Amino acid sequence: MLPVPVLAGAVGLALALPLLGWALLARPQEAVATARANLTRGLDLAAPVADRRRSRLLSGLARALTPSGTAARLDRLAGAAGRPAAWPLPRLVAAKLVLAALAVALGLLVFTARPGLLTALVALVATGVAYVVPELLLYSRGQERQAAIALELADTLDQMTIAVEAGLGFESAMARAGRNGRGPLAEELVRTLQDIAVGQPRREAYLSLAERTAVPDLARFIRAVVQADVYGVSIADVLRTQAQEMRLKRRQRAEEKAMQIPVKVIFPLILCILPTLFIVLLGPAALDIVGAFSE
Repeated sequence: MLPVPVLAGAVGLALALPLLGWALLARPQEAVATARANLTRGLDLAAPVADRRRSRLLSGLARALTPSGTAARLDRLAGAAGRPAAWPLPRLVAAKLVLAALAVALGLLVFTARPGLLTALVALVATGVAYVVPELLLYSRGQERQAAIALELADTLDQMTIAVEAGLGFESAMARAGRNGRGPLAEELVRTLQDIAVGQPRREAYLSLAERTAVPDLARFIRAVVQADVYGVSIADVLRTQAQEMRLKRRQRAEEKAMQIPVKVIFPLILCILPTLFIVLLGPAALDIVGAFSE
């Protein structure tokens, strides 16, 4: 009769050998490998632990030095700009602080070289401008993205209308428009479908789309879709009506910009062209008058 410890060790060894063989010889499933690759895409897992720890420390320090309202405003602007991969929120916060610190250092150097009230005011203004430069860049990119979405909305709604009238559902039509599109509106449609796929309610996903893009025409369309879903209105009729309205608004915006051109031309005409014409036309006459009086 073997002792109990020896018997327990033998049983444990017998159970461990198959597990060891499976761990050494088994290969991960293709689906698991694909999911792991998708989850780790864009992550620098090979970076040293010290570098990642230093990056987290600097990010936490930058967030601690930035007011919560500023961070929320940057997050909202980044969402409107499409959240560029090269400029995540921690990097934007750090960029604001670094630019402001550089402006302060340069301002102190200039002030020590030439002290005065004007120098101090220029240094303060330069520091403020350097601090808001990332926000200005994000705002400009967000405005360009919103203009592109508003321009693409009518054509996208036409595609979705054709798809729905052909027998597809609303989400299938949205997925087709997202696959066929190449602009920011297609990206937002795909993201909305991804939000629905991971479990977010449709109403919340649609309202998040309207809030994220901050485009008035798209928000109006989303409200119409939500109301149609609540009251049971045909989505094909809603799409057709909204597509016609978006085309009309796009044509009205184009006409408005065309009517603004004469007004915008007045200022360069008065400041640049008319003085040159006066010099060319009245210059010889003025020279003749001066010559006549000088004689």
